[in-house]
Amino acid sequence: MSAPDYGRAFALWRAAAPAWRDYTHHAFVEGLGRGDLPRARFLHYLRQDYVFLIHFARAWALAAAKADTLAELQAASATVQALAHVEMPLHVQICADAGIDAAMLEATEEAPANLAYTRYVLEAGYSGDFLDLMAALAPCVLGYGEIGARLAGRGGAYADWIATYGGAEYQALCRDVGALIDAALLHRLGPGWAGLPRFARLTQRFATATRLEVGFWQMGLDGA
Repeated sequence: MSAPDYGRAFALWRAAAPAWRDYTHHAFVEGLGRGDLPRARFLHYLRQDYVFLIHFARAWALAAAKADTLAELQAASATVQALAHVEMPLHVQICADAGIDAAMLEATEEAPANLAYTRYVLEAGYSGDFLDLMAALAPCVLGYGEIGARLAGRGGAYADWIATYGGAEYQALCRDVGALIDAALLHRLGPGWAGLPRFARLTQRFATATRLEVGFWQMGLDGA
């Protein structure tokens, strides 16, 4: 499968991230695609992902605070809304169906790989600007889109998870985020942004976040 079209910056960042394939084709991901990932491993991942999404929503809220344009503010705030009112409640429901109630979910101890990734993203926002946040956030948003698109149509135990990220709504979100990033680069750095040292630094930030995504999948595969 060719890379999905989520904009110019994503194409450049993706090509320059050494761990990109390790992330999007991780053994955890392949287990989801085949449907043979042990359920206990998936639920461990899901509980950690719930904690992750809390910090992810905070990072997008920080992006709203650092926005320069109304479009950036609207995109960031809409993402916070979707995370808090759609994706996180879905995690709560799936875990409840498996016997993990809301109190147990809230009490989940954050794994070291989760701590490393979420704090890296938040630090990018605290010490940097809107572009730094987008480079750190992009591997999660757009990587899940690429994984979903590649696995789309697979059946099995994780068909619903695949359908969520491979479906039209999430794919449209990825295209919108890609366009947001390209517009933010143009707005701040001008038409020659791809050749600037600042973009090279953002590329490294994207690559680091990608490596942390690999660690997050491995944390899920290893289990509690």
